[in-house]
Amino acid sequence: MKNLSKYPFEIRALKEEGDGYMISFTDFSECISDGETIAEAIENGMDALQETIAALESLNMPVPEPGSGGTHSGKFIQRVPKTIHSRLVMRAKQEGVSMNSLVTSMLAESLGKRE
Repeated sequence: MKNLSKYPFEIRALKEEGDGYMISFTDFSECISDGETIAEAIENGMDALQETIAALESLNMPVPEPGSGGTHSGKFIQRVPKTIHSRLVMRAKQEGVSMNSLVTSMLAESLGKRE
C-alpha cells in the first residue's frame, strides 16, 4: 500500500451546503470526501483515498504516483473574447515566447498568489 500522506490534497469550506469542509485529491479526480471539521475531512479523505487506491489495484488499473497530477492530461480548451486573445498574442510576441508558455506562466503565477 502506498504512503497516503504523500498525496497532495485541497480543503474547501462548504459554504453553500452549510458548515463543513470538502477534501479532494489532485491525483485522483474521482476521490473526494467531507467532514464537519478540517480534521474530520482529512480523516474521511484518507479513508476514501485508501478505498480508491484499493479499488484501482483490484481492477489492475494504474495508481497515480503522489504529485503526478493523476489522470489529468495537462490540456484544456478555453474560449476567450477576441480582444483578450489579441492582447495575449501581442504580449507573447513582446516577450518572445509562445502563447502556451505565456498563459502557463500567468496561470502558475496566479495560482501561487492564491495559495
